[in-house]
Amino acid sequence: MLVRHLLWMLPDQRAVLRRWVRLLRPGGRLVLIEGRWGESEPVGLTAAELSALVGPLTERLSVEQLAPDAALWGRAVRDERYALVADLAPVRRHREIVDVHLILRRGGDVLLARRANTGYADGLLHAPSGHVEDGEDVRAAMLREAAEEIGISLAPDEVRAVLVLQHKAPTGDARTGWFFEAELGERGDGGREPVNREPEKCSELGWFPLGALPDDMVAYCRAGLEAYRAGHRFALHWHEPDDPIAYAPEGPDRLTPL
Repeated sequence: MLVRHLLWMLPDQRAVLRRWVRLLRPGGRLVLIEGRWGESEPVGLTAAELSALVGPLTERLSVEQLAPDAALWGRAVRDERYALVADLAPVRRHREIVDVHLILRRGGDVLLARRANTGYADGLLHAPSGHVEDGEDVRAAMLREAAEEIGISLAPDEVRAVLVLQHKAPTGDARTGWFFEAELGERGDGGREPVNREPEKCSELGWFPLGALPDDMVAYCRAGLEAYRAGHRFALHWHEPDDPIAYAPEGPDRLTPL
């Protein structure tokens, strides 16, 4: 796309540039002939001003000064005239980590694990959880994580997806969490009992009342359990950059039901 000495006249130059970029094919090129035209009362955009506008929208750009070439203008000129060439970055599809979280119930209680030695949220409580691996569906990932982390073998029909929560940490990319519910029988009735299968990553397991969750939790997990408790099926939990990873009882509520 070639545009000559037009952009400077338009009121919302950033919006116009975004529109032009969207019109181009992936890997396309935008050529802008611009300048500060005139010597006594110049009008237009300097190369520095236009580069600042175009830079965030492109993969790379270059500027060629045209004023020194008198043949282009039929006379010598002393103002700033240039060609800015912007190569667009290929379109990149958005990708997110997908993780799974087990809401393991025993009556009115829920099982939580205290993180340790992981470098992330150590010392805080979190539901048994993990990442979905390549080629794995979310339910299979949940069954695998339950066996690996707490030694519980669950059949596919024993887990039920109850919440999908998109989350963004204070520093980091977005991810999508699938929360699955499962129920265990009472202790002593021959039912299965969770055990800490990863003591190098978890310092303890414990049962806590779902209706009175502890404060020392990862905010992401706490938001998921609160959404589940309220009956929400889809929600957002979008941290601001200065938010803590830990749940803050007096802090802002970042949970948004959808």
